[in-house]
Amino acid sequence: MSRHVRVGSLEELPPGQRRLAFVDGRSVVLFNIEGAVHAIDNSCPHNGASLANGQLEGRVLRCPAHGLRFDVVTGCMPGAAGLCLKKLAVHVQSGELYVVVESPADGGSSGASRGIQD
Repeated sequence: MSRHVRVGSLEELPPGQRRLAFVDGRSVVLFNIEGAVHAIDNSCPHNGASLANGQLEGRVLRCPAHGLRFDVVTGCMPGAAGLCLKKLAVHVQSGELYVVVESPADGGSSGASRGIQD
């Protein structure tokens, strides 16, 4: 079963910007690319490095640790089969941003803090 966890407002994330959020103890980065909001795990699939401060060129994010490049929209490396980012669905309702997270099969929740950080 999935849950929609509020992570801020669309107004707080203008085009070209990013926000770090914590959802159930999980670090997530939200990007507004040309008016569409995308969310990824804040962990490079290569070696687990934080992607929150990676250089963003259009829709391509460069990992600050080893320079791997990922298309934030597709989640995959551009032009090559290879590693892909863990993407999370984003839902916008009445100007509020929600990340869709899958609940454990038993319906439990970690109860960890949630929210956006600058």
